[in-house]
Amino acid sequence: MVDEEAGGFSAAARAPPEEMAAWKAPAAMVLVQLFNTGMVLLSKVAIGHGMFVLALLTYRSLFGAAIILPIALLRERGKWKEMDWHAAGWIFLNAFIGYAIPMSLFYYGLHDTTASYATIFLNLVPLTTFILSFVFRMEALRIMSMSGSLKIAGVVVSVRGTMIISLYKGKILHLWNPVLHHHNKEPVDAASHHQLRGTILLAGSSFTLACWYLIQSKVLKVYPYKYWSSMTTCLVGGLQTALAGVIFRRDNNAWKIGWDINLLTIIYSGALATALKYSMNSWAVSKKGPSYPPMFSPLSVVFAVVLGSIFIGEDITVGSLIGTVLVIVGTYIFLWAKANERLEK
Repeated sequence: MVDEEAGGFSAAARAPPEEMAAWKAPAAMVLVQLFNTGMVLLSKVAIGHGMFVLALLTYRSLFGAAIILPIALLRERGKWKEMDWHAAGWIFLNAFIGYAIPMSLFYYGLHDTTASYATIFLNLVPLTTFILSFVFRMEALRIMSMSGSLKIAGVVVSVRGTMIISLYKGKILHLWNPVLHHHNKEPVDAASHHQLRGTILLAGSSFTLACWYLIQSKVLKVYPYKYWSSMTTCLVGGLQTALAGVIFRRDNNAWKIGWDINLLTIIYSGALATALKYSMNSWAVSKKGPSYPPMFSPLSVVFAVVLGSIFIGEDITVGSLIGTVLVIVGTYIFLWAKANERLEK
């Protein structure tokens, strides 16, 4: 009896670690989406307080490169020597298409819109990538199959949700008082103009990020060391945005950083939303496969809507809720069909 009780006790003692191990992957992916949401909200506040967008991108990218460098030295020791001019050219293109252009468009679009609205366009990147892959015949679309039909349905539902958010506002829902009070003094026509301009910029960001995903496979074939590739991409991307910033604004004050929200945004974006997010995504892919991390991306929309309303007072409208639900449902339909298609193959 004692042995049985001891055996039962030891089994019970072993159960919690196993249960915790099963929760590690989803917990890590939820944290990744929280990191993304925090980066968008902090960036919105920093840009709203007048921080130069290209300075933010430069400092964030260079700080991220500094964070990834020790990991690259430990995990891929000596592999930097294998980077030739051919690989360097692809990494330069990778940084330009995957960071300098899309993130500049995203941050300027974020300035003209809201954090929750901008986050939706990040979730449209997988759908845009799929459309481009089909157009350039990099991916076959089996319309008659269940997976092919569901992928099309997911794209249609998500696009419809985005259109509802853009064109229909509805009643504003006052659910709570924001932590930070923001008073919008712009006229309605100016706000509408900025919304349209921001939508165009965010759509351009999604398009260029989708193009970046298409060239990623080529970069990994030319230079298959992910940490050194990420570090050099961050470094080159930071230099590209710095050059563009110097050309567009020669004011030295635009590049000054104090002990304020700007510095917090840079550190947070470089450490949590770049280096740690990349490491957690890579770990999840190694454990669960490449289709696992994107399945959690719609959570960032929910987090952005709720936290944006709580902390910076962004309006929650009936239209934004309906559109957000449609985008989330459409994205999940698409990602489920994509994962199911991989299993069928």
